Amino acid sequence: MTEPLRTAHTADLTPAELHEIRAFLDTAFDGDFSDDDWDHTIGGLHAFVRDEHGLAAHGSLVQRRVLHRGRSLRTGYVEGVAVRADCRRQGLGGRVMDALERAIDAAYALGALSASDEGAALYESRGWQVWPGRLAALGPDGVVPLPDEEGTTYVRPAAGRKLPEASGALHDTLYFDWRDGDVL
Repeated sequence: MTEPLRTAHTADLTPAELHEIRAFLDTAFDGDFSDDDWDHTIGGLHAFVRDEHGLAAHGSLVQRRVLHRGRSLRTGYVEGVAVRADCRRQGLGGRVMDALERAIDAAYALGALSASDEGAALYESRGWQVWPGRLAALGPDGVVPLPDEEGTTYVRPAAGRKLPEASGALHDTLYFDWRDGDVL
């Protein structure tokens, strides 16, 4: 039997559910999930699957602003995607991404995420593309280049839109809004 997928905004989750999601992500990321990472994961749409053992998969989508060629793009940024170890390779990550991508298509100009080596294949199989240009953030003291994020930051245009292609736009810089911890 296929377990149901649930979506809910952070505001609609109980404190116990939020605690469960945080503990799940701490475990899924082998203790390498900081308070800043948690802060980046909340405040938007969560998609998750539970089974008889608890959470089996989770991902969230939060709004960010990305500047590209002088335009501010409302961007759905994917965070906190994880599948419990005993449930991997069963399609749960794809189900979570289906829900998040539907939200991107309905409400955003662009989807973006930073992929781990382990997660990159999932996103590539779904049509996400590595941003080939430069990456930077608009920090408190000005522009902060993010060369370490280049090659691991993926984008996906919302349905009916295309990634910018005219006159080398794909190689222009994406400027992300600033946040504490890992900017991307």
